[in-house]
Amino acid sequence: MRLIVGLGNPGSEYAQNRHNVGFMAVDEIVRRHNFAAYKQKFNALISDGRLGTEKVLIMKPQTFMNLSGQAVGEAMRFYKLEADDVVVLYDEIDLAPAKFRIKFGGGVAGHNGLKSMSQHIGNDYHRVRIGVGRPVQKNQVANYVLGNFGKADLDWLVPLLDSIADAAPKLTLEKLNDFKVAVEQKLAKTAPLEEDKPKPVAAKKKP
Repeated sequence: MRLIVGLGNPGSEYAQNRHNVGFMAVDEIVRRHNFAAYKQKFNALISDGRLGTEKVLIMKPQTFMNLSGQAVGEAMRFYKLEADDVVVLYDEIDLAPAKFRIKFGGGVAGHNGLKSMSQHIGNDYHRVRIGVGRPVQKNQVANYVLGNFGKADLDWLVPLLDSIADAAPKLTLEKLNDFKVAVEQKLAKTAPLEEDKPKPVAAKKKP
C-alpha cells in the first residue's frame, strides 16, 4: 500500500494559502480517481482508493503543519508501512511558481512540515515539491506562504494540479520518474512553464 500525504493547515481560513498546496493536490487526486469520502482517523482526514492496481491511502494531517509527522507516523505504525511507502506533496519556495520536482530523502530546507515528518519517520520518504516562489524579503517568508494564491496564480496552479492528479497512478511505482515525465507531458499540452529560477514575489504584510 502507498500512503500519499498532502501537507497543509486545517481550517477554511488557510484553504487557499500557498502553504496548503499539498492539500489542494491530494484533494484533486481524491476527486479525479473517485476515492472514498474523507473521514477522521490518525488526527488526519483520510481517504482510501486505488491508483491502477495499487491500494492507496490519502492523508491530510489535521495537526497543523508543524506537527504533521505525528499523524503520518501513527498511520504508518497502524498499517505497518515503511518510510519508502510514503509520498509527501508540499509547497516549495525554492522553486518558481508552476515548477515541481520529485526527490527521495534529503534535508528539510527549513520547511516545518518536513521537519516534523523527519522527526517521526526519518528522511527516507518520497517528495513531490510544488513550487510557489519566494518573497523579495527573506523576513516575509511566513507571511508569504500563509498568504492566499492570487487570481493570476490560477493560470498555472489549476493546470499543474490537474496534471498531478492525471499522473497520480504513477505515484505507486517504485521509481517516480515516470510520474514526473507524465506531469511534464500533460503540462506541455496546456501552457509553457516559467523559468526554473524562482522569481521573488512581494509578500503582503498581514494586519
